[in-house]
Amino acid sequence: MRLLCVLFFCLLFGISFSQEKRHTSYFDVNYFKGNIALHSKDVLHLITGHPEGILLSYNRKTFGYNEWEKRFNYPDYGVSFAYQNFKNDVLGNNYSLYGHYNFYFLKRNLMFRIGQGLALTTNPYNRETNYRNNAFGSKILSATCVMLNYKKEHLFDRFGLQAGFSLLHYSNANVKAPNTSINSVTLNLGVTYNLDEEDPEYIVLDSSEIHKKIKEPIKYNIVFRSGFNESDVVGSGQFPFYIVSAYMDKRINRKSAFQFGADVFFSNFLKEYIYYRSVSFVEDPTSGDEDYKRVGLFVGHELFINRMSLVTQLGYYVYYPFDFEGRIYNRIGLKYYFRKKWFGVVGLKAHAAKAETVEFGFGVRL
Repeated sequence: MRLLCVLFFCLLFGISFSQEKRHTSYFDVNYFKGNIALHSKDVLHLITGHPEGILLSYNRKTFGYNEWEKRFNYPDYGVSFAYQNFKNDVLGNNYSLYGHYNFYFLKRNLMFRIGQGLALTTNPYNRETNYRNNAFGSKILSATCVMLNYKKEHLFDRFGLQAGFSLLHYSNANVKAPNTSINSVTLNLGVTYNLDEEDPEYIVLDSSEIHKKIKEPIKYNIVFRSGFNESDVVGSGQFPFYIVSAYMDKRINRKSAFQFGADVFFSNFLKEYIYYRSVSFVEDPTSGDEDYKRVGLFVGHELFINRMSLVTQLGYYVYYPFDFEGRIYNRIGLKYYFRKKWFGVVGLKAHAAKAETVEFGFGVRL
């Protein structure tokens, strides 16, 4: 899984960088400090100080040479590196690497950044030496960074300032137990430095592009996803899972499409968990013969950004023979279209805020 994560982000941003025709670049350096959010009582013993760190970013600006840039108000994209000290000996420190997009509002003074990547934690759970760390069950984690900043460039020659709020999330999505995860809510203050003296002019949407509509019939998608995960029982073992999905989507404009479809889940960790419940708890009604498979119906939305898209889905299990985390599930993920029909996917499936799997797969849109 770790190698697949690295390859995915290298491919995604390597292709994005190679396709850019013209750009200017800048760096930003941010100091952040804040609190660990108490999203679960299980992390209460890990909140002992105010975590702080440094976020370094390289950004490339867009100016409308591709149509998607104009429709999303000329976002930036780039890579970020973060160091975070949790001020807690049990948690240690985290080092993370992200790919990110910056989106702009209010005459480009308000910046919203969303970044996704991988993190290395220095002190993960160990049954003998660090049994109190129930947040990070593995050394490699999934990392998410969200920033909302007020930003002004060229305040002092090529230097500018930005400040605002940041959220940093670390989890291994139940690839290995334990996995309570950590969310840090922080304030950040940063300095920007432009590598170019001047930016080219933005290419604006003309009237024909503004009113241009996309006409596309209903499309049919088939997706296969897989990966490894573990139940919340520490030491129960990692097992492969397989998911087959079929859904239809209807494009309503150049940015969005709505989805409706079905998932079939073959979750081998759940098979092991059913057996564990049946033999470990006499008072538990679990017999051990319950079916570990599940079937869900879902509705979703796809946001198209160049050859990549952001997918969000909300589902309900219609076949649910064993009760595990409730009947409602959600998924958020990325799709990358290698060709007009073929795409790769990576996503997080969860029940509310509790992650179940990190999914990797491929599919076709007909």
